[in-house]
Amino acid sequence: MQIAIWSAVGLICVLGAAVASRRGDSSKAAVRAAPKVPVVTATAKTGDIGVYLDAIGTVTPEHTASISSEVTGLVTAVHYTEGQLVKKGDPLVDIDARPYRATLLQAQGALERDLNLLAQARMDEERYRNAWESNSIAKQVLDDQEKLVLQDQGVVKNDSGTVQFDQVQVAFCHITAPIDGRVGLRLIDPGNLVQASGTSTLAVITQLNPITVIFTIPEDNLLDVQPRLRTGASLSVDAYDRTAQRKISTGKLLTLDNQINTTTGTVQGRAIFDNTNELLFPNQFVNTRLLVNTLHAVTLVPASAIQQNGQTSFVYVIQTNVAHMRTVTSGVTNAGLTEVKGVEPGEVVANSSFDKLQDNAPVFVATKSPTGDTTRSVAP
Repeated sequence: MQIAIWSAVGLICVLGAAVASRRGDSSKAAVRAAPKVPVVTATAKTGDIGVYLDAIGTVTPEHTASISSEVTGLVTAVHYTEGQLVKKGDPLVDIDARPYRATLLQAQGALERDLNLLAQARMDEERYRNAWESNSIAKQVLDDQEKLVLQDQGVVKNDSGTVQFDQVQVAFCHITAPIDGRVGLRLIDPGNLVQASGTSTLAVITQLNPITVIFTIPEDNLLDVQPRLRTGASLSVDAYDRTAQRKISTGKLLTLDNQINTTTGTVQGRAIFDNTNELLFPNQFVNTRLLVNTLHAVTLVPASAIQQNGQTSFVYVIQTNVAHMRTVTSGVTNAGLTEVKGVEPGEVVANSSFDKLQDNAPVFVATKSPTGDTTRSVAP
């Protein structure tokens, strides 16, 4: 009886060992049969990267002149055409000047008359002085004549002011461009009546070259920008289109405003652009990128190679066809590249297939990514 029991126990042990052996073999086979993940790789490089501040800006001309009439009269000629580029002093509008020339002529006549009266009074003053010196007249007569000369001098001065005023009125009838720029659409035609200091605008001239862009800078970044401005550093500013994909022009930061907007916590900055190609247009909205600093000799990897796990950033470093997860500290990102710490220059990192990658997963370098993009190493 005991022999039968021990025989049964031995048989069970043998069967259990056989089953365990088969399971172990199948597990090892599964590991050996695990498929390799195709990945596109990029090589970490040493290079320079810019520290930028991005903001939305508005193109603002340095000078804009809205021209109105200083005199009342009929428009006799309009010399500009719509969209014309004008120089300072170019004729724009003529207003009928005949009434003002007539008034000027009257003032000039009054001045001429009073100048002769003043000359006559001075001649009499000289005669009275000679007569007084010979005791022929009383001193009172000479004193009265001296005061009369002073009165005539005041009249002449008043006439001179009237003549100058009328000359200015005549000059106002010929309106010229006060600045260089482009004229807008026509706002007045010959035969129209304009009023002195009225609300009607005769022309609008906008300076296009150079031109400025006004944008905002967060107050937290003033400590990065202001010290460099004080040292006279030239801070580059790039202007991009509304989609922030196409760069329109490159200029430099001109100045900052003198106070912070307490509502938004920002300060306005003005950048100036040559705009020789006139691609920047007044009141246009643009995306600006202010280059605050440049980091030199840092390690750069593609921004797409960096993955997030909560607050932790990591990359997959490829070594001997195996992906090793490594935690990194990411910094500045620009033009698709990110500054990282934790990866050495020359190391190869995965740049695709993140949904299939795990730590210590076998990989092979694909010639194309799963989306069909050709593999290439990233240079700074």
